[in-house]
Amino acid sequence: MELFSEERSAHVVAESFAGTADPRLRDVLTALVRHLHAFVRETELTEEEWCAGIDFLTRTGQKCDAARQEFVLLSDVLGVSMLVETINHRSGGTSTESTVLGPFHMVESPPRELGENIALDSKGEPCLVTGQVKGPDGEPLAGALVDVWQANADGFYDVQQPGVQPELNLRGLFTSDEDGRFWFRTIVPRYCPIPDDGPVGELLAATGRHPYRPAHMHFIVTAPGYRPVTTHLFVDDSPYLDSDAVFGVKESLIRRFALVDHEARAAEAGLPNPFRTVHFDVALLRAAHAGGSLD
Repeated sequence: MELFSEERSAHVVAESFAGTADPRLRDVLTALVRHLHAFVRETELTEEEWCAGIDFLTRTGQKCDAARQEFVLLSDVLGVSMLVETINHRSGGTSTESTVLGPFHMVESPPRELGENIALDSKGEPCLVTGQVKGPDGEPLAGALVDVWQANADGFYDVQQPGVQPELNLRGLFTSDEDGRFWFRTIVPRYCPIPDDGPVGELLAATGRHPYRPAHMHFIVTAPGYRPVTTHLFVDDSPYLDSDAVFGVKESLIRRFALVDHEARAAEAGLPNPFRTVHFDVALLRAAHAGGSLD
């Protein structure tokens, strides 16, 4: 084996993986070493900086527990999560765009009837959400599962405030009707912070970045024979749309939450007057699309 040198370091280390049985693993490790060594050479990393980096990653791992994944959060604020998501869910403009899962899909959403109210704490501006799940040719998808969750009027998820918010507040699993339609009652979400009391928060503070995400609702939509999509619905007048801490905003996912001031419509929706409403159709690709991938 060739001996290690500054000029040939990446090549020497990459050659040590030559016997890796899994070709994909070999390719990934080789690329990682090539780019990592190039980064060290370009920045001429000092030993003190290297130690600081090791300490940062160590503390990132120590911050992880069953309710928090600081490494995923780090991936989010560096834009890596969104890049992986975008590469693996290219739609070619024929389906709803995907975005990051987020750190708060930690419990199973409870099955709810169409039209049910998922806001259990009676806080916030009432809102009616409607939509339809369709295939790539516009065919309605009956029986599609629509999993939704969101932050409350103060910008926090139920799992962040146990004992403060009702259990499973602002979560619901709905099944579309024979025409692929779904609807439910909720509140207009508020912009919210990502957890910033750990190493990732230190990184944001050191670089002059804020920890906020614009107001949004989360959706995971699935139907047999179609590729599922994990996506968001963003509120069009929310702060931070152009500076999302995790880079999750896509133009096609922004909607206007219109104000309805009409007693009869409010009564029909089962909401106080006035209320907000938004329509969000979700288009899925067939499972056979892109080589049959189901991811």
